[in-house]
Amino acid sequence: MAVIIDGKKISLQIKDELKEKVEELKKKGIMITLAVIQVGDDPASGVYVRNKKKGCEYIGIRSLSYELSGGISQQELLDLIKELNDKKEVNGILVQLPLPAHIDEDAVIKSIDPAKDVDGFHPQNVGALCIGQPGFVSCTPAGIIQLLKRSGIQIEGKECVVLGRSNIVGKPMSLLLLKENATVTIAHSRTKNLKEVTRRADILIVAVGKRKMITKEYIKEGAVVIDVGINRDENNKLCGDVDFGNVEPLCSAITPVPGGVGPMTIAMLLHNCVETVGLQSL
Repeated sequence: MAVIIDGKKISLQIKDELKEKVEELKKKGIMITLAVIQVGDDPASGVYVRNKKKGCEYIGIRSLSYELSGGISQQELLDLIKELNDKKEVNGILVQLPLPAHIDEDAVIKSIDPAKDVDGFHPQNVGALCIGQPGFVSCTPAGIIQLLKRSGIQIEGKECVVLGRSNIVGKPMSLLLLKENATVTIAHSRTKNLKEVTRRADILIVAVGKRKMITKEYIKEGAVVIDVGINRDENNKLCGDVDFGNVEPLCSAITPVPGGVGPMTIAMLLHNCVETVGLQSL
C-alpha cells in the first residue's frame, strides 16, 4: 500500500510556522499586506481568492481585496497595479488568473513589481530561479518540493520525470528538482514512447490537465507520484490527471486529489508573502 501524502496536514504545518514568523515581525512593528485582484466573476477563481484571504487571516497578515468588473479595460487594470506597486505598505500583489480574453495576461504579469510578485510569474523571478539568484518561486512547484521533503522522500540522485511544460508548473518544477540534485526529464504531448519515459521515474510529477490520463502502464513499481491536476470526472467529482485507484497499488507514495498539491499552493503563496520582508530589503 502506498503512503498517501497529506497536503492538508503539511500545508497546516507550514502555515503554523508562518504564523509564528508573522507574530515576531509584528513585535518589530512590521505588518505584511497582500493585495488580491480578481477580474470578473469566474466561480473557480472566486473559490481560490476566498481561500487565499482565509490563509492570510489565519497567519495574521492583512489582505486588500480588489474585485473588478469583467469589462474593465486593460489600461485600468495596469493603472491599479502601478498604484499598488507604488504603495510602500503593500508587500505583495496577486492578480488571479485567468483574466478575461480582452486582457493580455503577459502584459499584466510584467507590470507587477518583481519584488511584489508573490506568484513568482514575473520573467525576472523566473530568470532568477534559472541562475540560482534570490527571488519568488512559483507556488505550486515550491509546494511540491515541500511535500516531498516533509514526507521524508529523498530527491537527490533520483530520476524525476515532469509531465507537462507550462510556465507555471512544468518548467519551474524541473528547475527546482535540478536544484535538489535530481536527474530531470521533461515530457509533454510530443514526447515519443511516453510510457517508457515515465516508467523510468523514481518521482513522477503529472501536470497535463487531462483527467485520469495516467494509469499503471505509466508507472514504475515503487515510484512516488505527485498529481497536480484538478479536473471533474464523469460524476462531476474532483479528480486528478492520475487514475488514483488504478495507480496507487504500484506506488510507494502518492498525492490524492483533492487534498494533495492544492493546499500547498496557498501555503507557499503565504510563504512568499512573508518572504517579501527580506527580499524587499535587498
